[in-house]
Amino acid sequence: QVHLVESGGGLVQPGGSLRLSCVASGIISRFAIMGWYRQAPGRQREMVATATRVMLTNYAGSVKGRFKISRDNAKNTVYLQMNSLEPEDTAVYYCHYNAGNGDTYWGQGTQVTVSS
Repeated sequence: QVHLVESGGGLVQPGGSLRLSCVASGIISRFAIMGWYRQAPGRQREMVATATRVMLTNYAGSVKGRFKISRDNAKNTVYLQMNSLEPEDTAVYYCHYNAGNGDTYWGQGTQVTVSS
């Protein structure tokens, strides 16, 4: 079992920045892929960015060049640095943990609102 706790969401103006954090606790796999998904009102949940333990990363096209995912494996933490935020980035952001054996876990979500 893995428990995920996110933090760092909030309200920011267009062009601003936010940093999300997600701490994983429990039985942590060294093969785990950690990442971030988001869900805007009326839309399906979509992948934002993922990273393996050795920082092989994958980004959604809409965030490439603006968002950066990173991990601190010693702290079982994944971060999402979001720059040049746009109103279209407004969504609930969810931390995701893929153990690599078929088990997956979600955080509770953190709201990000980009508005002037």
